[in-house]
Amino acid sequence: MILSQDIFKDQVNFVMEEQILKFISTLRTKGVRISLAESADAFTAINKLGIQERETFRLSLRATLIKNVYDLNIFDELFPLFFMNENSPPLINLAEDLTPEEARIIAAALKHLNHQLKDLIERLIQGDKIGQNELEQLAQMVGLQHANDLRYQEWIARRMEQAMHFNEVRQAMEQLLETLGEMFFNPQRLQQLRQLLEENLEGLQGQIRQYVGQRIAENLSDFPKEDQIDTLMDRPFNSLTEKEMQVLREEVRRIAAVLRSRVSLRQKRAKNGKLDPKATIRANLKHGGVPFEIIFRNRHLKPKIVIFCDVNTSMRHCSELMLSLIYELKDQISKTHAFAFIDHLEYINPDFVGKQAGEAVNSVLQRMPQGYYSTDLGCSLSNYASDYLDTLDNKT
Repeated sequence: MILSQDIFKDQVNFVMEEQILKFISTLRTKGVRISLAESADAFTAINKLGIQERETFRLSLRATLIKNVYDLNIFDELFPLFFMNENSPPLINLAEDLTPEEARIIAAALKHLNHQLKDLIERLIQGDKIGQNELEQLAQMVGLQHANDLRYQEWIARRMEQAMHFNEVRQAMEQLLETLGEMFFNPQRLQQLRQLLEENLEGLQGQIRQYVGQRIAENLSDFPKEDQIDTLMDRPFNSLTEKEMQVLREEVRRIAAVLRSRVSLRQKRAKNGKLDPKATIRANLKHGGVPFEIIFRNRHLKPKIVIFCDVNTSMRHCSELMLSLIYELKDQISKTHAFAFIDHLEYINPDFVGKQAGEAVNSVLQRMPQGYYSTDLGCSLSNYASDYLDTLDNKT
């Protein structure tokens, strides 16, 4: 008996580990930066704190995987899709609470319905959830396996409900309740029956939405982006739709996450620069010149950047992606001075304070509305030389 319990526990742990790995993969697909070390920290925290307490489990994942406050919304959106709330109320088996006489009257009333609707109403009365095989068949019918955008969750869920004839079920419920009223069913019990049937129907709808959301979230990590990105890169920016531009924005964010990880690893491996002989000698005068303390030159790995972005109509999309990349990498750059120009120069650093990348870029573009100006780089550089030349030094 102990052996079988251990085997069951191992199976549960294996399933949970698989689910957590899918969750981490989907977070990365949505642009959240998660290293292998942070993934290992998440599993260590879960081993220490367990998975029995849902809120503790959620906080342990959030604390180890999320570093940027802007990624919290992505985490909160995806977590309930991968880890269903086991404390959600189960469907109610109404048949257990019926007297023999009430069961006989309901059985007689159900005879007026066709076979399919009768089966569905009986499912609501017995509180049976939708089986996994049935959910997979419905998903196949509505093309859920190809969905990779959570914005379509409600639409696909409604299509699955239509495939299960939920609208007809509601009409059948009303017909059944009306028939029971004509058969002198207890009015108080009839109202209670109506309420419980509606709750069970809402429970089935919730199950479908949970399933659809989780499948879409899992599809996100499996969806091949490379071919799509390569195709978009070969097309002019002004021919891209807003949806295609959003794909490129997400790709910029993904590239920035990769660059951050590589730069952080390089800094970790080389925290110190070359040996500084003069500083070493000065530091060891108190030891009679014996070099007990070795001094290294500090490495200044973070550069300073001055960037000029042409935001004229023909260049706007390109500049938007460049500004987004700089914004995402701001923690790897010691100082950035960003300017936008068309026929004159605008200093746009304040637009990036306390805002997400998309919001900041939009605020910059709104200050210089679209139009067919005469781009004047010479005038803009003249503005820079007279007003902002102090932003340049030997580290820029």
